[in-house]
Amino acid sequence: MDINSNKYTYIFAVVMVVLVAALLSIAATSLKPFQDKNVELEKKSDILRSIGIEGENVEVLFTQYIEEQLVIQNGAAVESEVSAFDIDMASAVALSAAERQVPLYKADVEGNTYYVLPLRGKGLWGPIWGYVALEGDGNTILGATFGHKTETPGLGAEIATAIFQDQFPGKKLFTATYEGIEVRKGDASGDQQVDGISGGTITSVGVQDMIADCLKPYKSYLMSIAAAAAAPAVELAPVVDSTLITAAL
Repeated sequence: MDINSNKYTYIFAVVMVVLVAALLSIAATSLKPFQDKNVELEKKSDILRSIGIEGENVEVLFTQYIEEQLVIQNGAAVESEVSAFDIDMASAVALSAAERQVPLYKADVEGNTYYVLPLRGKGLWGPIWGYVALEGDGNTILGATFGHKTETPGLGAEIATAIFQDQFPGKKLFTATYEGIEVRKGDASGDQQVDGISGGTITSVGVQDMIADCLKPYKSYLMSIAAAAAAPAVELAPVVDSTLITAAL
């Protein structure tokens, strides 16, 4: 075949395209288990960071500190065909609050119980996500982590930095007048406000809206925890053996 002919050029191009496509397909298929494992480890690491746990062996730490994984729907724990860890939050938040099945991670750290809630929302350029860990009262924030895919570096992307995230510990999710965390323009105060990112207003508001929206399926469940934590302990009267009274008489 004449290598200078158009026919040769077309055949060569088709063969190369098919060959490269086959190699890429093989590479993608063979690497997918490793990619899935990396995503799993990153997810577990983010959950652990929200409760202040960091370390190299994420698998061991996750098993050690996360004692229970629940599926919550409409404020109650339910049975589900999908495990809590495998729930896709992007698909979940597309449903109404009443229809959503969402995960809740219950952690035990040195005898203290914490609850970790996953978040998913919209930033300026794409999805944003995160985890909020609550103390044993189901209301006070222990820690928070946030991530993004395409937010602007130095602006909206700052939600993933300590400068923004370190404002959340100690804040309250529920009060008599507000549910969630309000992101302010530099004048945050009180138990339910944090300062937004300068120049990243839309992403900051996205975090506020994300928290408010993702709280909805958990509200009744968390309120019941808060009510139980606030209830005074009932002190039982000592039981007296009647036979001892009879003997004394």
